[in-house]
Amino acid sequence: MILANKVRVIPNIEQQQKLWQSVGTARFIYNWTLARQEENYKNGGKFINDGDLRKELTILKKSELNWLSGVSNNVAKQAVKDGCNAYKRFFKGLADKPRFKSRRKSKPSFYNDNIKLKVKANMVLIEKVGWVRTSEQLPMDVKYTNPRVSFDGKFWYISIGIEKEAPIIESTGISIGVDLGLKNLAIVSNIDNPFKNINKTKEVKRLKKKLKRKQKQVSRKYEKGKIQIVKEGENRYKFTKTYNIKKLEKEVKLIQRRLSNIRLNHIHQATTEIAKTKPSRIVVEDLNVKGMLKNKHLSKAIQEQCFYKFISILEYKSKFNGIEFVKADRFYPSSKTCSCCGEIKKDLKLKDRVFICPSCNNKIDRDKNASINLSRYKQSA
Repeated sequence: MILANKVRVIPNIEQQQKLWQSVGTARFIYNWTLARQEENYKNGGKFINDGDLRKELTILKKSELNWLSGVSNNVAKQAVKDGCNAYKRFFKGLADKPRFKSRRKSKPSFYNDNIKLKVKANMVLIEKVGWVRTSEQLPMDVKYTNPRVSFDGKFWYISIGIEKEAPIIESTGISIGVDLGLKNLAIVSNIDNPFKNINKTKEVKRLKKKLKRKQKQVSRKYEKGKIQIVKEGENRYKFTKTYNIKKLEKEVKLIQRRLSNIRLNHIHQATTEIAKTKPSRIVVEDLNVKGMLKNKHLSKAIQEQCFYKFISILEYKSKFNGIEFVKADRFYPSSKTCSCCGEIKKDLKLKDRVFICPSCNNKIDRDKNASINLSRYKQSA
């Protein structure tokens, strides 16, 4: 199985400038690919293959886009491929329509050719950048897959896929159910204590409060420095970005980065602990997260729980450890079914946190009841 290995790289000032050039190139070519596909689609044309777009790009590189010669050719090639793959997924109904990458909001990253990637003691060779120091030793004399260089707002990282053999684990032979929620992150049928909601901890609450305060400061500074522009048939405002605004926005990004890392770390700890129980099967509910986010009262709490990320991480850890991973049917009544007698309580409401069976008077926590029912889920043929 191919697993990612992400290591921090420590470039000098000159190397940082070259890395930013590669990031800008990848974003520009990706947007150019989307624009060409959209233009062609509006004119009634068929999907343009990435090979044809690369040939077109080679011609443009000699005339209009001659500045691309300062960056590795593979960065532009992969950006074209990524843009075409995004459109293919959209046409197949697997994803939403791809959007253009914003300089301010998109994640800064680019591809590095796996054949030209070289590694030595605490150093890595990045195309057109040179040998860059790494904080950890990358594996040597192995085949690298899909190397990507990215920036998270504070540090630069290189991520490479390495094929690893799955460990031989003796399964306990039991099936477990995992119920996701807002009060607790996950309730597991064979684990007594639920995995807590990390967003309710003191540290996360402090960071969220600080983030809110900084965002208000940025908003006030923008409002204070806005200039009204009145022209014939036009009335708009121009906002000036001062040095203090840039400094505050950087602080906002660093707080958001910190919150994201805390949540991701908590998800990794929870999923690892679940996989270490060595079950033969893990069953999770197939959540309609997109539909759940339409609830204006709970949307923010749902977003912060990162359900999709939790399920995807648990899935790859299950496959790596040889555990069968099952997604229960979206309409399976795991919460409404009594785990004792199988009676379905149709009038169960979201506010009812304790499940009381009308048939056998079984009293059990609603989420624990759902996890037990999930562990007994049988897939229809």
